Amino acid sequence: MIPLNPVWTQGCVLTIGNFDGVHLGHRSLIESLVRMGRSENLPSVVFSFDPPPLKLLRPDLAPTPLTWNQRREELLRSLGVDLVYFYPTSHDLLEYSPSEFFQKILVDTMRVRGMVEGPNFRFGKGRSGDIHTLKQLCQERGVTLEVAEPKSIGNRLVSSTQIRDWIERGEVRLANEYLVENYRIAGQVVHGAARGRTLGFPTANLDGIDVLIPKHGVYAARVVAPCDLVRRPVALHIGPNPTFGEDATKVEAHLLDFHGDLYSVRLELEILDQVRGVKKFGSREELLLQLHRDIASVRSIAEAQ
Repeated sequence: MIPLNPVWTQGCVLTIGNFDGVHLGHRSLIESLVRMGRSENLPSVVFSFDPPPLKLLRPDLAPTPLTWNQRREELLRSLGVDLVYFYPTSHDLLEYSPSEFFQKILVDTMRVRGMVEGPNFRFGKGRSGDIHTLKQLCQERGVTLEVAEPKSIGNRLVSSTQIRDWIERGEVRLANEYLVENYRIAGQVVHGAARGRTLGFPTANLDGIDVLIPKHGVYAARVVAPCDLVRRPVALHIGPNPTFGEDATKVEAHLLDFHGDLYSVRLELEILDQVRGVKKFGSREELLLQLHRDIASVRSIAEAQ
């Protein structure tokens, strides 16, 4: 059982979900939640799980996340949510029936007085509870329930699954159109082969990235953190270096017009668009010519955005 936050003593309105990526569909649902909270003079809460239940039940099927928890909280708070709570997931919790979960977690602990969920909402052991189950439980406990319709843009349904597919295919620009903010990755700068420095294009090698890495290619990106480098354009290379006979996938960031030391820095980048795929070059000269073209493309994309 989690400790009761003081703001919950009079109850709250909440929504349950993973909210991975925080896209425009999530924004629509959150806007409904915030409106409900304001009309009822209650705090609005996003209730999520850490780790996601599938990570415990079927780790082989759990997708790589699109956002880390701190980033997800920042995005959700920017939409007006009062609190984002990551409930510690356990096997015992996942054994709760829908009615047990509703009573023990939502009513007894969270003191829920209103909820907003999508029509495909599932909860309880084996995902046995659906939106109809939730409606019945809310009616029995006097909890207001609003069912938010899925968000579509044109003929596309906005979903984390679709956004993940675009990123896996390198279509980050398209994914960004459906995200609340541009897609980000973050990692620690570690020592690499230093080959970029000898070519005149020093790169920061990123390690420990715990979100989905886009398809191999060269991307236009921009620094988000650290603060002193914010908005600096970045040529981001993801994948192997076949020109030098390397097969290992690396994430290498060349910060335009920067010549300082970044080792051990946590570098956070927003990815804007793909410039080209990974290519093997026949000579050093051919590679250098392409790198200059890449830099020009990155600069142009960053300036346009």
